[in-house]
Amino acid sequence: MAMKTHKATAKRITVTGSGKLLKRKAGQGHFNSRESGKVTRNKRMDVGTAPTFSKTMRNLMPYSN
Repeated sequence: MAMKTHKATAKRITVTGSGKLLKRKAGQGHFNSRESGKVTRNKRMDVGTAPTFSKTMRNLMPYSN
């Protein structure tokens, strides 16, 4: 039986061409008007993931690599 992709994970994680995992920076939902401009700019960037986190996420997305 084929493994299924965990859809909630697939919607939140992006796999780059080189195989790295990217995710959105947390805390972007609301209450952002009080943040400084520097923080707001930094929130626009995606962040890489830690190796242990990446290993777990790859198990949830078996067909992404």
